[in-house]
Amino acid sequence: MSLSIDLSGKVALITGVTSGIGAGIARMLHAAGAVVAGCGLEAAFEDKSVSLYVATDVRVPEQLDALVAATVDAFGRIDIVVSNAGANIFTGVTATTEAQWQQNTDLNLAAHWRLCQRCRSWLEVSGSGVIVIVTSNHAYQTIPGCFPYNVTKAALTGMVRSIAIEWGPAIRCVGIAPGFIDTPGNQGWFNSFPDAAVERTRTVDSHPVKRLGTPDEIGAWCAFLASEYSAFASGTTYLLDGGRNALLQ
Repeated sequence: MSLSIDLSGKVALITGVTSGIGAGIARMLHAAGAVVAGCGLEAAFEDKSVSLYVATDVRVPEQLDALVAATVDAFGRIDIVVSNAGANIFTGVTATTEAQWQQNTDLNLAAHWRLCQRCRSWLEVSGSGVIVIVTSNHAYQTIPGCFPYNVTKAALTGMVRSIAIEWGPAIRCVGIAPGFIDTPGNQGWFNSFPDAAVERTRTVDSHPVKRLGTPDEIGAWCAFLASEYSAFASGTTYLLDGGRNALLQ
């Protein structure tokens, strides 16, 4: 008998579904049978993987309230939360302004905590509530100029541990830390160099697997971590970077 992930009957709330990693997560959870509610900054968004879309700035607590309320009104429950929304804020230790620091903290750290707080009671009554927090390989190793983004991504690993400890056993909490994933955002990074193709090749060659990851691969990890097969996983963050961390750069 083949192994299959079945999330039928589950409602998954995913932030940042309109592109990149978030879109891959929505596709794969939908493929596993979950009903997906999602959000993004776009005023409107339509995709067969997303049954409910609510335009949301996750930095705004009142908009998170509306997102959770709309999900519960539509489906009556929340079983899975994938807190994914975020953005690269790479300004460097010296050049970062107070406004940039606060923007980064609100978006890449506090928004995850606020969303989890608002979903906690629904996850508890689910019977198998799961939170997946998307951090980054920058939580573990980084490069010059990626401050303050890397600071919040490292902090999210602590959040994963604390939620798992304090909200278990009713709720499991795990993190995933993607490395270079082939998304429009990462292509924007390559485009910032004088020769984007050369930089892309150099980056690919720095991975033992000799390629970049895909959004659907990250989505498949989320589906697995939300499933019964991961019932013993909680309080840890999984680094998914094609082996790049193992190679002395």
